[in-house]
Amino acid sequence: MKQLRLIWIGCLVIFLTACSGNEPELQYVERSVEQLYNQALDALNEEEYTRAFQLFEEVDRQHPYSAWATKAQLMSAYVKYVRDDYDESIIALNRYIELHPNSPDTPYAYYLKGLNFYEQIVDVGRDQKITALALDALSEVVARYPNSTYAKDARLKIDLTRDHLAGKEMDIGRFYQKQDEHLAAINRYKRVLSTYQTTTHVPEALYRLVENYMSLGIREEAQAAAAVLGHNFPSNKWYVSSYDMLEGAGLEPRRKRGGWYDEIWNLVPWIRD
Repeated sequence: MKQLRLIWIGCLVIFLTACSGNEPELQYVERSVEQLYNQALDALNEEEYTRAFQLFEEVDRQHPYSAWATKAQLMSAYVKYVRDDYDESIIALNRYIELHPNSPDTPYAYYLKGLNFYEQIVDVGRDQKITALALDALSEVVARYPNSTYAKDARLKIDLTRDHLAGKEMDIGRFYQKQDEHLAAINRYKRVLSTYQTTTHVPEALYRLVENYMSLGIREEAQAAAAVLGHNFPSNKWYVSSYDMLEGAGLEPRRKRGGWYDEIWNLVPWIRD
């Protein structure tokens, strides 16, 4: 069961008059908005997603000007989400956001849109277009509604998404390095350091810079990368390996003043070991 269900459905359940326990026939029979909406929630809680979707649609069809019709539109998009119909859910959410920009439930619509992309993130060996879309959508939640309940979870997922994108850069960098395309590899590792400084891939990226610069015979750059690594991650395994590599060549880490290395000399404190 996806986490979103308990977070949001609880806010939507309406404590109205009890309705019949029998499942309604999905034919056009006029019913009150309370009856339709509660039956839709019951179907959703019982994981009868097709029936839930039809009932939420029926709320909108029979009572288009009610407040619950607006909520039913959003819940229809949610049902699509839990059924993994991500594209359809995103289309419905975009429509909802366009029609109801000032609704109190619009922050949730933005958040759910981000989750639709987030659930589709694939391993780093494949194209990361969806990951980038997830990052954009989740960042929009934080930017628009920084104090909302949804922003807190969006921030956590943004960190994971950025780590994933950094992992893709590392994967490409390692590929280039194996092909002895050292300059191309260096560019990828530098991108991790300049764009994804708060991710778990930073220590390895610095170590790979040391490796590649040593392979190219650019010793001063290798020493500078190792110095940044040692300053920020003094007991990390990647620093130990880079130090051993330099020591084997009669070198040691040495800070390089000015330029790019000054920009990354002090990395984010919480990722230090």
